[in-house]
Amino acid sequence: MTRWPSANHFLIAAIGLSIAGVIGGIAYVKLGVFNVAAAHPHSQLVEWLTHETMINSVKRRSDNVPLPPTVSEAQAKRGFCQYEAHCVMCHGAPAVAREQWVNGMNPEPPYLLDATRQWKPRELDWIVRNGIKMTGMPAWRETLSEQQIGDVVAYLEAMRQMPPQTYLRWRNAKVCAPR
Repeated sequence: MTRWPSANHFLIAAIGLSIAGVIGGIAYVKLGVFNVAAAHPHSQLVEWLTHETMINSVKRRSDNVPLPPTVSEAQAKRGFCQYEAHCVMCHGAPAVAREQWVNGMNPEPPYLLDATRQWKPRELDWIVRNGIKMTGMPAWRETLSEQQIGDVVAYLEAMRQMPPQTYLRWRNAKVCAPR
């Protein structure tokens, strides 16, 4: 006579739960239960899962990104021009708001004024270079050169020490205009 619970019972229960989980997951996807509308916010669980996954993925993959030892003013200005052309509309800048349409994105792109407090330069480089899935953040390596990506990261690093008026001053002076 077999006594309950035996190791076989636990094994059968584990297999049964696994099969039920797979079937439940497939049903969840196929029945369209998850609301994919950008106007519908994520649950706290989904938001936490995706955010933590992104943070840990970037940290893990950015360890070997080579960086220049210092940032020159010329590099920061070149980075400003790339930021002005490609980033400011979604991420804003000192004294510059994001474009209105960005408010309809889910998740909303973060303001990058404090990006250097959260991310190391090599992590920012990795993010700019590779983008972030399902956020609207493109992989700029498909469009920008190595130098341009490095310039954007240099600008983000320099922005932390710049007075907020610098962005507007450079913008008004048209430092990015072709000469």
